[in-house]
Amino acid sequence: MQDDLFGVPLVPDMPPVPPDPAAKKAARRTHRADAADAADGDAAQPSAPTPPRRRGIQPAPGLDVWSPLAAKLPPGLRLGTSSWSYPGWKGLVWEGEHSQPMLSQSGLPVYAQHPLMRTVSIDRGFYRPLTASQYERYAAQVPDDFRFVVKAPSLVTDALVRSEDGQGRQPNSAFLDPQLATQEFVQPALDGLGHKTGALVFQLSPLPLHELGRLHDVLERLRAMLLMQPALQPTAPDGVLAVEVRDAQWLAPDVMPHFADVLRETGATYCLGLHPKLPPLQEQLPLLRLLWPGPMVCRWNLHPIHGAYGYEDAEKHYAPYDRIHHPDPKTHTLLARTIAGVTGRGQNTYVTISNHAEGCAPLTVRTLAEHIAALRPAA
Repeated sequence: MQDDLFGVPLVPDMPPVPPDPAAKKAARRTHRADAADAADGDAAQPSAPTPPRRRGIQPAPGLDVWSPLAAKLPPGLRLGTSSWSYPGWKGLVWEGEHSQPMLSQSGLPVYAQHPLMRTVSIDRGFYRPLTASQYERYAAQVPDDFRFVVKAPSLVTDALVRSEDGQGRQPNSAFLDPQLATQEFVQPALDGLGHKTGALVFQLSPLPLHELGRLHDVLERLRAMLLMQPALQPTAPDGVLAVEVRDAQWLAPDVMPHFADVLRETGATYCLGLHPKLPPLQEQLPLLRLLWPGPMVCRWNLHPIHGAYGYEDAEKHYAPYDRIHHPDPKTHTLLARTIAGVTGRGQNTYVTISNHAEGCAPLTVRTLAEHIAALRPAA
């Protein structure tokens, strides 16, 4: 493997980062878009036949202009957003004005018609496990080549039971429970999504101080949980289990090799988390190197300008998510180089982007796609 596969030379050392002072999870909020589990709800047929009205939600005019760009992207790359039900995406994803509930119920089939959107992150299951039938309804609304990124329920990924305001109230006895992870997440997702299963992400919430002090023990519990999960490939050839973290200590020099060993043995991968709680992208890439060769999963969550607990600030500044507010060209450049290196060796890559990354997820997807296409050799 060439040294520049992931865009930067290996960073040999990373000083430990002190633990987060607050256990409060201000980032925990419903991603309003993924409330959809109903069938398409078309508007009523207009009474006047002339001129005819377009029923329901329709794709934004002129989306075909992005088909040539989509054709230049690596076939193993799937770009998308974190959920889909934002009225501010008028003219970018759909035509006309639609309410958030309407988009939640009926927007996914339209979203999936966008030439650049080949995946989406379903975050709603983090708050309450979804059933196989709910997953099946999602799968029925997208093309055959579409793949889903899904977050595991906090029931098994949070070491604490939390109140509505995010405060940890007591230890969670189900944390990293192998049986619950299977029956409440992996198996229903496989049964419902089938071959459209992409990345099943265990996003581990910020750990309490006593757990951070014994990360090697937590890693062994993680190993046991991952080893107990059913194999994805018989049902989902493109499926992969991924682990995302929210504490920088997971990437410390004395922990990273152990983390990589757990992921290698269990056939899982690391999910690059672009979030202010974690080191920047270039300091996460060494872990990806330790897992090479293998697929890549990345979730671009929150612009660092807002800080580790800045979701409310991002929402205040970015809503209705119809334009870019804080461009991040450095991340675009490095992420594009990393994607080009991974897909260039034939590995699948899933990248989902939040509105909180730069202000408008579809526009961030478009810019990243342009960066990636520029790195590919001409046909």
